[in-house]
Amino acid sequence: MATPQPHAMVVPYPGSGNINPALQLARLLRRHGVFITFVVTEHNLRRAEAAAEDAARGREGFWVETIPDGLADADRDEQDYDLGLSKVTTHRCAAPLRELVARLRGGAPGVPPVTCVLPTSLMSFALEVARELGVPSMVLWGGSAAALMGHMRLRELKERGYLPLKDESCLTNGYLEKTIIDWIPGMPPISLGDVSSFVRTTDPDDFGLCFNITEANNCTKAGALIINTFDALEADVLAALRAEYPRIYTVGQLGTMLRRGGHNGDAGGGDSIDLSLWKQDTECLAWLDAQEPGSVVYANFGSLTVLTAAQLAEFAWGLAATGRPFLWVVREDLVPGGGAAGLPPAFLAETAARRRVVAWCPQERVLRHRAVGCFLTHCGWNSACEGLAAGVPMVCWPVFADQFTICKYACEVWGVGRRLDAEVRREQVAEHVNGAMESEEVRRSAARWKAEAEAAAGRGGSSHENLLSLVTAVGVSSLDSEV
Repeated sequence: MATPQPHAMVVPYPGSGNINPALQLARLLRRHGVFITFVVTEHNLRRAEAAAEDAARGREGFWVETIPDGLADADRDEQDYDLGLSKVTTHRCAAPLRELVARLRGGAPGVPPVTCVLPTSLMSFALEVARELGVPSMVLWGGSAAALMGHMRLRELKERGYLPLKDESCLTNGYLEKTIIDWIPGMPPISLGDVSSFVRTTDPDDFGLCFNITEANNCTKAGALIINTFDALEADVLAALRAEYPRIYTVGQLGTMLRRGGHNGDAGGGDSIDLSLWKQDTECLAWLDAQEPGSVVYANFGSLTVLTAAQLAEFAWGLAATGRPFLWVVREDLVPGGGAAGLPPAFLAETAARRRVVAWCPQERVLRHRAVGCFLTHCGWNSACEGLAAGVPMVCWPVFADQFTICKYACEVWGVGRRLDAEVRREQVAEHVNGAMESEEVRRSAARWKAEAEAAAGRGGSSHENLLSLVTAVGVSSLDSEV
């Protein structure tokens, strides 16, 4: 009797930081013969206009299904949009997801039965849905292994009295920087402020803090945990995590895996589906072609960061002061009320001959371009991991969630970055960009991690072997979970 085809239902949190790695993982699994149902929200599929028609039709072995996210359109422009989305997703997505899993659990014409529900982090309600319906589950954690370990210890930080903060003065009097946490397994001593942005609260019931405590710890209740990292990059913290939770698959860096992995004969489904939530400017690649090798500063603060007009101006004049060509992603909503339109006219005039400003771009292709010599980043994990895999020095300005942990590792552990102060100053922006690009030590570290990422993704490498094991596990009829 033929072995049934494994079928993974991939359910990413409805933000770019989770959709992108989930789609990359789904493509890798599809290349190895796993049938994929990729679940997105109705709103996000409408946003991905270029992909909508193709996605609705699907590809052989790769189908896109939708569920509502429950968020009112009027709430999508709020400054705390991400936390609002987390609230409604948790409470309103379980029922439609349950209906979808139940419908596909037994298969359908041309569709094998679902053998695994695979949500990303921040979607742990999907684990309960899977358990109720008797379907095995795995989780794709959207951050680094160190960020997972740190967020798993937020509850203990509360129990030990570090959180919530005693009063508002702790936000500005140096308490967050001077309070050192030296007992997190597998991690070097780290300041309280670098564990997570969610420690910055005086409210014991703060939603962001409580939600992330729950979600990080729920990840370990799945049948297995998948992380977009590679063993050499986070050896110590991975060893500590595996001591607590052995079923961990490190399959990163996902972009390098896709580029190096090739096809498995059956592949192709899903590779052409683009679910980017912004229209990408690919003409910037031709602009990069005209620049000298290693000369360009690439600046991008991700999909959620919001700057004040003053911060935008400081970054602008800091980039101008480097004297270098730069490619800057300025989203339409990067600054309240507008994006690139808020750039100082004098700055635009002064830098006209050596700048390119776009609303969005194909970031991995940009980072791998020979012209790029520095990455000014918010240290979201996808961005940091892509920068590491491309061997590009970084200048780091963390803003939210796990970005502070990632910044610490980039600058102090991996040696590839320089950290900006929270208060943006043009002089420091220019100084750190030039310093990172001119530092032999930083460039050497960046080159090392690029080589390590390539080795992990190559045949016989740790991530390559873990992916093969993961493909087998997706088809296993029972993965113990604790939810």
